[in-house]
Amino acid sequence: MRTAVQDVVGCTPPIAHRFAPQFAALDLGTNNCRLLVARPAGTGFRVVDAFSRIVRLGEGLSTTGALSEDAMERTLDALRVCAAKIAARPVVAGRYVATEACRRAANCEDFLARVEQEVGLEIEIISTTEEARLVVAGCGPLLHPRIPYAIVFDIGGGSTEIVWLRLSRGPEGRRQPYILGSISLPFGVVTLTDRFGGTEVSPATYRAMVAEATAALGPFERRHQIFRHVRAGRVQMLGSSGTVTTLAGIHLALPRYIRAHVDGSMLTFEQIAAVSAHLAGLDFAGRAANPCIGHERADLVLRGCAVLDAICATWPVGRLRVADRGVREGILLDLMQG
Repeated sequence: MRTAVQDVVGCTPPIAHRFAPQFAALDLGTNNCRLLVARPAGTGFRVVDAFSRIVRLGEGLSTTGALSEDAMERTLDALRVCAAKIAARPVVAGRYVATEACRRAANCEDFLARVEQEVGLEIEIISTTEEARLVVAGCGPLLHPRIPYAIVFDIGGGSTEIVWLRLSRGPEGRRQPYILGSISLPFGVVTLTDRFGGTEVSPATYRAMVAEATAALGPFERRHQIFRHVRAGRVQMLGSSGTVTTLAGIHLALPRYIRAHVDGSMLTFEQIAAVSAHLAGLDFAGRAANPCIGHERADLVLRGCAVLDAICATWPVGRLRVADRGVREGILLDLMQG
């Protein structure tokens, strides 16, 4: 499937585009620090540089209420790489945002002041509503225009964003996503790991995480009556998160994670259940050995599977589209269209 986002990460742009204006987007989450630098290309953009590193900024936050010194140092190291990449490019505009860990941490304002002083990047803390809007803006090109409703979700490190939207015909005649409601659940893969502990997940612990996520989804379902639209076959589902992209990579049996194969792919709920059950049957070393997981995420992936199980059970759409895109892509499209 051809999409509006095209990667040429680490490559030199063609001569004709070498001096084209470039834009930067940085998403500092609870688990990852991610940067994209891109230039406009048609109705989308072409990536000219990218960076992603697991920093676990929110590690221990659910217990202490503050960012730890080790987590801040790891994040500062990653942000220095991002700042160097931005400085090396003809970036005309950028937006650098932080999400759940910084929304919750008592010492985050001090940390971001330190980032500005030591690294030279001014990072803004965005609301859950703005985060949901950016996820939808970034993933919008993957939505099927003839299915009138959509559930879009992002299982993050510190929170899980759920967006309920309708595709309405815009002024140019094309269907555009209109957000009907959104909710930010106060848990993600890092916070669940902190709370439920350990590198291994027992069946009882897994069931407890699924039950907690299912209960948290209940009020949103009752408010918007999404299930009746699902039953009528009028809803599509799109997942933007490390959880669904990881499961897609495993299902496709990729020898290493390849974004071009994963972004825009489809997973049926049966395939999701099969991969989740396979991962639950492995120990930490077994999960770490998978090239689409690795050692840094081996203790996190089953937490994401538990939240995904709850989403699929609450809204049995039957399949979902996988998006390796989200906040950063939404920021870039905003900047280029603005």
